[in-house]
Amino acid sequence: MNRDEAERLLVERIERRREKDFEEADAIRERLRAGGWEVVDSAEGSELKPLKAPPSSAPPPTPRAVTLLTVVHGWKPDAERWLLSVFTHCKADFEALIVDNSGDERIAAWLHGRAAERLRSVRLDPPLGFAAAVNAGIDAAAGEVVILFDSGVDLTGDAVSPLVEALADPSVAVTGPYGLRGQGTPKEFEASTGPEVDAIEGYCMAFRRADAKALEGFDPSFKFYRIADIEFSFRLRDRGGRAVVVPNLPLEKHEHRLWEATDPKERQRLSRRNMYRFLDRWGKRSDLLVGQ
Repeated sequence: MNRDEAERLLVERIERRREKDFEEADAIRERLRAGGWEVVDSAEGSELKPLKAPPSSAPPPTPRAVTLLTVVHGWKPDAERWLLSVFTHCKADFEALIVDNSGDERIAAWLHGRAAERLRSVRLDPPLGFAAAVNAGIDAAAGEVVILFDSGVDLTGDAVSPLVEALADPSVAVTGPYGLRGQGTPKEFEASTGPEVDAIEGYCMAFRRADAKALEGFDPSFKFYRIADIEFSFRLRDRGGRAVVVPNLPLEKHEHRLWEATDPKERQRLSRRNMYRFLDRWGKRSDLLVGQ
């Protein structure tokens, strides 16, 4: 759905809300969502936010075995450090793919100047929510396997080969070094070494691109990053796959910038909203908890 049509529907929805026809207003919201637009209501009014990046006009990239993907929201030194670790330690047939979600012209210029055979970037202008930004990377990826990294997680050795090898098992849908298990309920998760777990944390999570595309990627409703990785893990596992921890990978965690940069009260509010969103879909699916 193009913006002109979306704007027309937004005006119609505002009129329906003014007339207190909330059922029709909700139906229009769903039509907009199906067309790739989110309606954000505030005291100042309603506005449209895209749920996905526009289609790319770039030529098809060279196919690779694995895409190492990260989303950059700022903090250029973190991205530089991550890139150096990738090119130093990855032994597979790989590409590094950076989704620039920063809205910073300096970062865009830096990435444009760094473009190379195995380094590509996707610029989102305007920036999107976390999940939509990840999806832009999945769409652009040239690898059969995608490994999503937080840009604050660096390789200190070959952490890629063991993850690719784990996905050689067709029963494994998602894998990574940091696993989570529900504590008897989908309402609470704790770190687990597995090996089989309920979800893999997005600090470093590997999956087949084809599987992610079949699910249309992460749920773009998750504009803040928290819980988005758990929800994506559950959807992969709901198709019959397993989530498996590969322990002791040579990785180093640094400061999580989005966490630290968000006001604690706002962080709590956004996290709670994402948990409600997750529970609305998966709260009754205790059958997906591996400890049950």
